[in-house]
Amino acid sequence: MSDEINDLNEEEDLTPYLEPDQIDEGTAEAITRVSGMFEDWFLDYASYVILERAVPAIEDGFKPVQRRIMHSLKELDDGRYNKVANVVGHTMQYHPHGDASIGDAMVQIGQKDLLIDTQGNWGNILTGDRAAASRYIEARLSKFALDVVYNPKITDWQSSYDGRKKEPINLPVMFPMLLAQGAEGIAVGLSTKVLPHNFIELINASIKHLQGKRFTIYPDFPTSGIADFSDYKDGLRGGKVRCRARISQLDKNTLVISELPFGQTTTSLIDSILKANDKGKIKIKKIEDNTSALVEILVHLPNGLSPDRTIDALYAFTNCETSISPLGCVIEDNKPLFVGVTEMLRRSTDRTKELLKSELEIQLGEFENQWHYASLERIFIENRIYRDIEEEETWDGVIKAIDKGLKPYIGHLKRAVTVEDITRLTEIRIKRISKFDIDKAQQKIDALEDQIAQVKHHLDNLTQYAVDYFKRLKKDYGEGKERKTEIKIFDDIQATKVVLRNTKLYVNRKEGFIGTSLKRDEYVTDCSDIDDVIVFTKSGSMMVTKVDAKTFVGKDIIHVAIFKKKDKRTTYNMIYRAGTGLPTYVKRFNITSVTRNKDYQLAGDKKGAQVLYFTANPNGEAEVVTVYLRAVASVKKLRLEIDFVDVMIKGRASKGNIVTKNAVKSVELKEKGLSTLKPRKIWFDDTVQRLNVDGRGELLGEFKSSDRLLIINQHGNARTIIPEVTHHFDEDMIVLEKWNPKKPITAIYWDGSKERYYGKRFLIEAPDKDEVFISDNTGSQLELVSTDWRPVAEMVFYKERGKDQRENEEVSMEDFIAVKGITALGNQFYTEKLKGLNWLDSLPYEEPEPVKKENIEVVDEETVAAKNGTKDKKEQDTANSKGSDTEDPEGESQTTLF
Repeated sequence: MSDEINDLNEEEDLTPYLEPDQIDEGTAEAITRVSGMFEDWFLDYASYVILERAVPAIEDGFKPVQRRIMHSLKELDDGRYNKVANVVGHTMQYHPHGDASIGDAMVQIGQKDLLIDTQGNWGNILTGDRAAASRYIEARLSKFALDVVYNPKITDWQSSYDGRKKEPINLPVMFPMLLAQGAEGIAVGLSTKVLPHNFIELINASIKHLQGKRFTIYPDFPTSGIADFSDYKDGLRGGKVRCRARISQLDKNTLVISELPFGQTTTSLIDSILKANDKGKIKIKKIEDNTSALVEILVHLPNGLSPDRTIDALYAFTNCETSISPLGCVIEDNKPLFVGVTEMLRRSTDRTKELLKSELEIQLGEFENQWHYASLERIFIENRIYRDIEEEETWDGVIKAIDKGLKPYIGHLKRAVTVEDITRLTEIRIKRISKFDIDKAQQKIDALEDQIAQVKHHLDNLTQYAVDYFKRLKKDYGEGKERKTEIKIFDDIQATKVVLRNTKLYVNRKEGFIGTSLKRDEYVTDCSDIDDVIVFTKSGSMMVTKVDAKTFVGKDIIHVAIFKKKDKRTTYNMIYRAGTGLPTYVKRFNITSVTRNKDYQLAGDKKGAQVLYFTANPNGEAEVVTVYLRAVASVKKLRLEIDFVDVMIKGRASKGNIVTKNAVKSVELKEKGLSTLKPRKIWFDDTVQRLNVDGRGELLGEFKSSDRLLIINQHGNARTIIPEVTHHFDEDMIVLEKWNPKKPITAIYWDGSKERYYGKRFLIEAPDKDEVFISDNTGSQLELVSTDWRPVAEMVFYKERGKDQRENEEVSMEDFIAVKGITALGNQFYTEKLKGLNWLDSLPYEEPEPVKKENIEVVDEETVAAKNGTKDKKEQDTANSKGSDTEDPEGESQTTLF
């Protein structure tokens, strides 16, 4: 082959094509530079791909292949279904890229269920199943498409690629089609991703724009699901949409996925769940796909696994939550235009208004022409002008005779009479003249005048006409097109909090190794491979590192645990010697942010530094310890007591307070302490149905570590839980509040078996147990429930035939029944069906003051700070007088990497 190329090069003289500076006269070889040709050709190719293949036009919202498919469907339209193969073949007259691309594009249009009425197997967007071959499926234009897409009279045309046919430059689409269908494409150097929006919401937004009002539109996906559009940024570059599957709990061991996030199928979703299970991120027993017309994926969980936590883990580690980056890019005037969805809708609505105006103007012209000719015809026949041409022998004479005969009667016409008008009059048949009815002719003229007046009225009130047009579209085609995707604000899920603890962490304290492979050493805790581990050593060093098989962190480890980022409640209490011959200090600190794998020296960097006492307290507990000093001649007091409640919580790099300058023999725990942190306020955000500590939603109260939440649902279930921000709540929950173990719960329910009402009052006897407090008979249902101390119920009766309306009755539940066990049936409340049951204002009640225990004091951070402020000042003065050295509480600057 190389020899052939050489022969060709020798035979062809390239000199005539070269510039003078490209010819080397000393040699027979020449260099041909192709950089210019490459640049031109590549630009032509890129432009062609952008304009003719990948990016839709803003005018009608179609890519070229879609526009040609719609044009072909209109040409073939006779009201019956056409084989898709036939439509594809017809479209190839306009689209020079083969049948495969046309068929795929047509299936995508058909699956959106808006423009094409389909028949046969067109695939399934839920399961990802492909459509049948084009020879087996059929299609025709939908009524909506025929209504809003076509009007040849206002369509601009161009020649097809081979010059044999005419095709539309843009279809006169009178609807924001691009936003309704969405579009996605990758061109050369740019891409587009316009998300689909809701049909009805687009119409409402168009009406608001025409009325000069503001509007906001958000995507709506055919796969339903839940979406967070808080960072949508109007569909421009840099925006983000978070989509979630709808997951509910069928029972304690089964989750149901009933809706999909956009862009996912049941197959891809199940694959991602199985992959996460294989990696140990989540744990499932098995998974079933029962999807047909509706999505139903059953996720079976092993016993003892929290469904709530698994739901969060599915969102964190699988395709149950996806992120979509929209990018609004369209073609306008043969150039790419980056524009938001709000502006797209404005331009589409304005274009629809202009197209409606063009339609009206064409209609007006047609009606006026009809009126003009109908008036001429009446004058011609009524005044017998046709007789004036009997004597004429030439065509010109005929025309002149008719023109002369019309002149006395045409003063009211809106335009001059032309030769074409007269010619048309000569074509009227004698039979029609003989049967001419003057009254019917006048009625036709009157009707045309009414139509002309109506069209002129529409043109004078074009905006209202456009509003009425959109309202008609919503009325005719809006049924069944309600929003499918729920709009919701998502809370962020921390992967470390929901990941399955699928491995175990071990430590070799003496040698200084931690890891998951040290199975012969000391077990620390269950962990996951994405956790971070915090380690403290006897020399006073601290490090945070990723979980791994085996990691060296420093010899003589005294504490190792899973590290929680931004944890302000875990407090570390430490007593340490700053170095050989240096004083002993006490300090309390939190670790909230660190640089991973960095060695932090908490006891200083002097030789001989050593930690003498260390505890990690998850809720800020402050114990009392005894410090024993070495017996030397100058030391009189060999025993000191330190209460950590007197030590202020400072930065990790602060030295703390001096304990003693003498040598310490040992430190021993004397008394365990209580939390020095104030109770934590917890809110419930009804928007996302989650607890939080960020002040969002309704304040449930202040919670200590022993406090619990009371939850009651409509099915008569009552339980208490320790509040956790990761907890999920059922939609049928009717009571959520801080639990008071001494406050009775009052309920009135209908017993389905005995067919009467019962009332009961009870206390939660087993806090960790989920109990049903109404009878389990078929038809039993909870009517009212209250957690007030002294509730009052109102009974509303049906009117009995032949009797006066019975007055409503009030019942004090405290007098009606005493507090009994939760499993008790209760007292019979009423034996017949009531029209209504309501709670009235409860009777007043003052809760008794709690009995204070002596010698136990729980104080909050402000109290500790105020107390320590005075004490620290005294200690500071003493330390200064003795030459003590302290550092700034905040210590060194911190760099946060995670």
